[in-house]
Amino acid sequence: MSDTVLVVGAGPTGLSAAAAASSVGKKVVLVEKEAILGGAPIISGYAKLVPSGEWAKDAIGRMVARVENDSGIAIHKSSRVVKLDGEAGNFTATLSNGTTVNCGAVILGTGFTHFDSINKPEWGFGTFEDVLTTTQMEQMVASGKIACPSDGRVPERVAILLCVGSRDRQIGREWCSKICCTVSTNLAMEIKELSPTTDVFIYYMDIRTFGLYEDKFYWKSQEEFKTKFVKARIAEVTRAPDGRLLVKGEDTLVKRPIVIPFDIVVHAIGMDPNEENPEIAKVFGVGLEKHGFLDRGEQYTNSFSSMRRGVYVGGSALGPEDIDTSISHGLAMAMRAVGEMNGLVQKAA
Repeated sequence: MSDTVLVVGAGPTGLSAAAAASSVGKKVVLVEKEAILGGAPIISGYAKLVPSGEWAKDAIGRMVARVENDSGIAIHKSSRVVKLDGEAGNFTATLSNGTTVNCGAVILGTGFTHFDSINKPEWGFGTFEDVLTTTQMEQMVASGKIACPSDGRVPERVAILLCVGSRDRQIGREWCSKICCTVSTNLAMEIKELSPTTDVFIYYMDIRTFGLYEDKFYWKSQEEFKTKFVKARIAEVTRAPDGRLLVKGEDTLVKRPIVIPFDIVVHAIGMDPNEENPEIAKVFGVGLEKHGFLDRGEQYTNSFSSMRRGVYVGGSALGPEDIDTSISHGLAMAMRAVGEMNGLVQKAA
């Protein structure tokens, strides 16, 4: 029986799992397809994280440093698992760099893909320079200056459009991405902090700042930072004769058309399944649920199991998830994997 845990993916989920498994004495091999660790918060340049308010580079940076400084964790960057043979307790994984790893359990923290706003062309992304995604706007916040990409002017008005790539059956996105409302209300406050003269509008179908996020983000954004919430259905984003952007739609509270000019329009993009999930499912012998996220096994007595014994899956690989929950999933998966590995050793003895 192998005493090594293979962790695939070095975002918040995988970093948490690797550190947890190592902390209880297991050897860990961490495989990451990118050249750097940290997953979406680092690669996409997130600003302050929800709900902690810490800068992503600091919070996730600590997680990366913990793993990189752990002598019990072997890290393979710019690598993928291309083959997995064997069974729980005695797997053999082949990496794209030619390395072979013998492991007792596999943890998949392979994450998600941001929705590509090109798939919502009527809302202006890819057509107008001042139409951005939330990740691009967060990069602007991280730079410390809010300005229109087209000409550098300070925007008088910014619109954040919710549910771009979520809850939209017309483009095959039938799920809520869970965290976008909260991220957007937080982003509105960040914009206002950097640019107090800018008015921020949030266009929404309904607001889903779940749990304790309601008070900390929704009400605070509205009452303290004067974010304007518009319940509306958006038809299109076009350009006005003066060069500003026109957000056209219907105010669904008063049932009338509305057209408001903006300097910047931000798409609150949703969470798609990892675009590599079909290959991941094939390599690891796990299933996909109907939307393309990795499928769960039985959860109530076998938490974080996949369709293959000894292979665990959690975080946003299972579906849209927030960072704090993903970190908890990583810790829980490590404990599940270690527990089952120890049980297999005891049975063999």
